[in-house]
Parts: sequence; structure tokens; C-alpha cells
Amino acid sequence: MGLMAGEYTWEERRLEWLYGLLGLYNGLVVLLMAGFMSLTQEKIVNSMTAHAFLTTLPIVPLPASKGFLLSVGAYALLILLGKLYRHGGMTSGQLHLIFAAEIGICMMLMKSLNLAYDGIVLLAVADLMHRYHGENQSWLLLGAMLGIYFMANYNMAIFQRHVAPFDVYTAYYRPEVQSVLLAIKNGFQSLNIVLFVLYLVLLVQSKHHEKERIASLNKQLEEANVRLRAYALEAERTAETRERNRLAREIHDTLGHTLTGIVAGLDACIVLVDAVPAAAKKQLEKIRETARHGIVDVRRSVKKLRPDDLEKMPLQQAVKKVIAEFSASSGVEIHLVELGWPEKLREDEEEVIYRIVQEGITNARRHGKATKVTVTCGTEPGRFYIMIADNGKGCDKPQQGFGLRHMEERLELLHGRLRYWSDKGFTLEATIPMGKNVMDNNGEADV
Repeated sequence: MGLMAGEYTWEERRLEWLYGLLGLYNGLVVLLMAGFMSLTQEKIVNSMTAHAFLTTLPIVPLPASKGFLLSVGAYALLILLGKLYRHGGMTSGQLHLIFAAEIGICMMLMKSLNLAYDGIVLLAVADLMHRYHGENQSWLLLGAMLGIYFMANYNMAIFQRHVAPFDVYTAYYRPEVQSVLLAIKNGFQSLNIVLFVLYLVLLVQSKHHEKERIASLNKQLEEANVRLRAYALEAERTAETRERNRLAREIHDTLGHTLTGIVAGLDACIVLVDAVPAAAKKQLEKIRETARHGIVDVRRSVKKLRPDDLEKMPLQQAVKKVIAEFSASSGVEIHLVELGWPEKLREDEEEVIYRIVQEGITNARRHGKATKVTVTCGTEPGRFYIMIADNGKGCDKPQQGFGLRHMEERLELLHGRLRYWSDKGFTLEATIPMGKNVMDNNGEADV
């Protein structure tokens, strides 16, 4: 009934407090009733009227002290069983045994009190109600309560001839005292019923509120599931879009770079084929190697979307190799300036750096018709940068084409930045945050 083990709502605490009050009240009544009968029995014995008293009884009652101890002990055992039943965390079979023991203790306690008080049966009913959960158990609960009622009345009918009636004990006192004693006895019964009904009202309210709370939580959970499904669909669409863009970048970077080198080399061959056939032949051999390398790179890109060179060698060597091959096949003079490399890079960082260098020198030849390119790589506190400058024709207002756009997209995935400008050629600068800066930009390390 609680939220979690050891946690109680205000209603549950109030319900447990009222149950404790019901148990305390019944304990006080048992104590007073047993004490009254034991004290009266002692007075009868001391007044030498025991013979007259016994002639009015169907049985010989227990000695006063034994009867009192039996009643108090039976009630203490009943309370212990009730605590086990409510908080023991036992199996269903064990709970049934404990509840049956509670009923047996109630019958024994009622007999020890000479059937003068039967309100203790309501404690067992309160325990039964505490374990009630769900509408599907309503008939079982009703049957159990009726069974308790008829069992109690049946046992009272059986014990009627084997107990000393309460009226016989009150007959020892004056008539006006007898009236007061009977009124007190009836008052005990009535107040016990009032407390029990109040307990049932609070219990039903608690169950109702618990059902409402569960229904509200289920509704919130369903709404969360709907939002989660919508988010999952949106995430799937976003992932598909990013993957399509990634594939487009890979194809563009791989094929575009290779084909640009081949076209540039063929242009050189056209010029050399008549004037210097031997040089044209060597140029064609270089173009052939570039084409073969491009085929391997395309296959690798399609398979793993990662450059073949990065699979075989460190980043620095891969960058040097792609620069040397492009320079050899296209005739572009490329100078690499190394001012520093990061010590540790993730695979996605290495791939972005490699592709930026590859795309940068390709664009210098394809769009700028450059003959000289300078690639500068270096590190500064918290970042790694790449600057690619050429002597090409440049442009007054650089337009962002496919290559530049995909460079930006790649850098954005790493929280990097791309800048470019045209001044006596074309220059682009890419920066990638490293170490702590990545944590600060995203709140956590990228995976």
C-alpha cells in the first residue's frame, strides 16, 4: 500500500496510527474486563460467599490470577500475530496460517473473558481488510468476513454453557453499581465499533486514493511512452539524415579527391604526350596508381566509411601520404608545415582531420586552379587547427559548395569551426576543440 518499503504517505501513517489506537483501546478493555472479573472473584472468595457464587455457575471458573494472566497473555499473542500478518512480508500460505491462528486466539480470549467482550474479533477483521487489494477479491473478502462472524457466534453459542456470565459477576454489587457496570461494558462495545468503522472509512479512502494515484501514474507513463515513441521516430529520421549526409560526404571526399587528381594528371599528360612522351608515360603510371588507390579507398569507405590509409598507418603518415599522392598525380606543389599533433585522438577526430586535408587540397586544384598549396597543422591550448592556403584564383565572395558544407558538418559533430576567406588565393581554417574544451562545450565527453 506504500510507495516504497519504509516510506509512508500521510494517509498511511494516519491509518497505522488509528490501527494502533484500536489495538491499544482493545488492550485496555481486555485489561479492565479481566481485572474486574479477577478482582470480583477475589472479593467473593474473601467474603465467604464462594459457595453461593458457584451454585449460579455452570462451571468452576479458573483461579483469579490464572484467568487474568490467560486473558492478558492471549491478547499480547494476538497483537504479535497481527504485526506479523501486516508487516511480516510472508508468503500467502504463511499469511493464511497466521490469520487462522488469530481467529483461534480471539476465540480463546473471548472464552477467558467469559464472553463479556467480543470486540477483539474486529482486530482480526481489520488485519484482513489491510491485505485486501483489488475488486477481484471483493467476494473473497466478503466471504471471509461472514465466515468470521458466523464462527464467532457459533463459538459463543458453544461456550455459553462453559463460561461464567458477566451478569453473575455484576450481581455481587449493589443494583445501582450493576447498572453502571453494564453501561460501561456496553460503552466499551459501542466505542470499539465506532473506532473500527472509522478505520474502515480511512482504509477505503486510502485504497481509493491509491487507485487514483496509480491511475494518474499510468496516464503519465502512457503520455511519456507516446512522447518517447515520437522522439524515437524523430531520432531515427535524424540518424537517417545524418547517415545519408555522411555517405554523401564519404563518396564526395573519396571519389572527388581521386577523380580530381586523375583529371589534373590527364591534363598534364595531354600537354606532355607530344613533347615529352617519356614524362607523359610516367605521369600515366602515377595516375594509374592514384586510380587503384581510389578504388581501394572507395571500397573501404563503402564497407567501413573510414579511409584505407587510416586503417594501416597513424594519422600523420596518412596525411603525408594523401598529400604526396595528390601532388604527384596532379602536379600541384604542396608543402606541409607541422607545428604539432595531438597525442591522443579518437577515430572520428582522425577521420575528420584527414578528410579536411583531403578536401582542402582537392578544392584548391579543382576550383582555384592552384599550383601551390600550404597545409599547416598545429596545436594550441585546448584545440587543434588546420590551415590550408593556396595561390589559386580565389573569389570575391566565396560560395559554400558541397565540399565546404560537408566540412562544416563534420566539424560540427566535434563542436569544431570552419572559417574561410579569399585573399591572393583561397584560405580555409578548421579548428577542433581538444580535451577539457570538449567537456565544456557539450557537458560531457563525446563518444
